[in-house]
Amino acid sequence: MKKSGKRIIPGFGLSMGVTLSLLSVIVLIPMGSLVIYTANMSFGDIIETITRERVLASFKVSLMTAFAASLINAVMGVVLAWILVRYDFPFKRILDGLIELPFALPTAVAGIALTSLTSDTGLIGGFFAEFGVKLAYTRIGITIALVFIGIPFVVRAVQPVLEKLDGSYEEAATVLGAGRSRIFFKVIFPEILPAVLTGFGLAFGRCLGEYGSVVFIAGNKPFETEITPLIIMSELQEFDYPSATAIALVMLLVSFLILLTVNFIQIRNSKILKGGGKVA
Repeated sequence: MKKSGKRIIPGFGLSMGVTLSLLSVIVLIPMGSLVIYTANMSFGDIIETITRERVLASFKVSLMTAFAASLINAVMGVVLAWILVRYDFPFKRILDGLIELPFALPTAVAGIALTSLTSDTGLIGGFFAEFGVKLAYTRIGITIALVFIGIPFVVRAVQPVLEKLDGSYEEAATVLGAGRSRIFFKVIFPEILPAVLTGFGLAFGRCLGEYGSVVFIAGNKPFETEITPLIIMSELQEFDYPSATAIALVMLLVSFLILLTVNFIQIRNSKILKGGGKVA
């Protein structure tokens, strides 16, 4: 039988050209500018810039708080998605809409609001201050802000997967005598794991580069609560563009490696499931 030369997508060449052009303008050119500015420095200058004690301390703060916030989001995101999919209750649509509030709310507004709530005189911070626990202007406060920013990524990644799950597998496991926890970890969790990893990776990458909502609540204490985006902004204000881009390039590489690792795990998990490696 003769194969048809007709393309599935009409105007594929034009569509691909527009796609690549937009990708270049939005992603490739800005990323390439980082490399160009950094290329103005010698390799020794780059190493000296990114290994300064203050810069290394900011890397540590950003990575630790972003990782902690992403782990919390991975757990709480699954819980929220589960509630939204499996239960019906009053004002469910309102709660579903509120999940995306961090996307719409200006990050500076979120930072000011969270700082007011978690300060020693705030509604939440005042309660913990009575027990000697300080939230605002600490790494705990940074983590709280990053949890607020990252939670929608996990919820929106897991929610559609839960909605499409076939309930017959859970019913079969129940008939065979499996308990609720065993059904979740052996039947449901393997199905939503790729989505959880996707949400975790997106939240991690977003948290690493977050500035507006963190800069107010962090307190910006050097070597303690100073985040890497603030270091980059400080270099830009001093018109030291090569140093700023060198530090930004490190954060870009870390984010890229995180997303690449998550994608690799997703592909590997998908191959296992397609090959019948899932244990019910």
